[in-house]
Amino acid sequence: MNNLVWFRNDLRIYDNQSLSKACAVKDHKVIGLYCFDPRHFDFGPFGFKKTEKFRAKFLLESVFDLKKNLEKLNIPLFVYQQRPEDIIPSMTSQFKIDNIFLQKEWTSEENEVLSAVTSKLSPTIPLEESYDQFLFHPEDIPYDHFKNIPEVFTAFRKKCEKYAKISPCAPIPQPRSSEDVLRNTTLLPSLKDLGFQEFTLDTRSAFPFEGGETQALKRIHNYFWETKNLAIYKKTRNGLVGEAYSSKLSAWLANGSISPRTIYWEIKRFEQEIKKNQDTYWLIFELIWRDYFKYVSLKHGNKIFKIEGILNKHYQWGTDKELRKQWVSGSTKYPFVNANMHELAFTGWMSNRGRQNVASFWSKEVCQDWRIGAAYFESILIDYDVHSNWGNWMYNSGVGNDPRDRKFNIGRQAEMYDPSGKFQKLWLQETLF
Repeated sequence: MNNLVWFRNDLRIYDNQSLSKACAVKDHKVIGLYCFDPRHFDFGPFGFKKTEKFRAKFLLESVFDLKKNLEKLNIPLFVYQQRPEDIIPSMTSQFKIDNIFLQKEWTSEENEVLSAVTSKLSPTIPLEESYDQFLFHPEDIPYDHFKNIPEVFTAFRKKCEKYAKISPCAPIPQPRSSEDVLRNTTLLPSLKDLGFQEFTLDTRSAFPFEGGETQALKRIHNYFWETKNLAIYKKTRNGLVGEAYSSKLSAWLANGSISPRTIYWEIKRFEQEIKKNQDTYWLIFELIWRDYFKYVSLKHGNKIFKIEGILNKHYQWGTDKELRKQWVSGSTKYPFVNANMHELAFTGWMSNRGRQNVASFWSKEVCQDWRIGAAYFESILIDYDVHSNWGNWMYNSGVGNDPRDRKFNIGRQAEMYDPSGKFQKLWLQETLF
């Protein structure tokens, strides 16, 4: 009798509901599974690879770290470079799987994969899904249905802060008996196996970090406790150069190497032991924003991928190939936009301030199909998260949750956030193509 934990965007052993539930079933061995789905490395409808080399490398590091951490619990992680629906049914019979545990996903591509898997499974094998990527769990928010989630963030935040509770973190399960460990000969693919050449990190990168739960916890320890930069988070979060200007936790959050609850409770400990101020609160504020975009996608479904967005607004969107080339290559009329696009192309990272400006330029200044921008970000960003990415692009493009429909004054933004031109000088040293 065996339980299978199907890992997707929950690549951790601490505060992992699926892993905890699988390990809580008595007299069952536990097996982990991760699939490098070839579809994730194929080209999408807008001509970009779904996953480019930066996130692919970070993902490989994250899965490798998960494998090592599970080994300490005497749980093997089987890794395949195949579609889940081609692996899971055969695994269930080979290893006599009784239950499958997995994190709940709800966007279209994930639903299609799950449907493909279940269509090939015996109906006697239950799948237990857990909502496990939230700060505020869906059962704990003060709304009785997702359709009642407000369209304005502030209303959601204030009500949740007043009425919602935040669950404690689930502990790491106790190690299994070493006698129960199943033999596992599967290996992680290489970058080359996934279709990429090996590369070295650009020394200018503001995100010089590796993937995995171990590195995520190390970053928290450094940012909170060693440097105490958390105490100045709000003051520095709009920085552009270097690793210290923001928490940089988004990439580990995106693939689930760390949970938002872990970060929240560590902030609370910091507030108790070191300092509580507006800066410490602001990191919680950002975690709530992240939750909000997830609830927006739960409420609106595939509308977040439609050109009219959740507001069903109709604009004249362009698809000019020359403008697209200029934007992607960082050869627009704005040096500030160009510098940010160069940083993205060379490192897979861009600051929050940069993202807002380049998105505003693309959708509000040159009025190009915002979904092209969202798809490019999906491809390149190390910290791509489907809900935050498409939610933010809708927001910046006037078809989402911004009640003021703002357009950025890019020249003024450059003066405010890069007054000495340090960031622009750093990234405008060479052209892309």
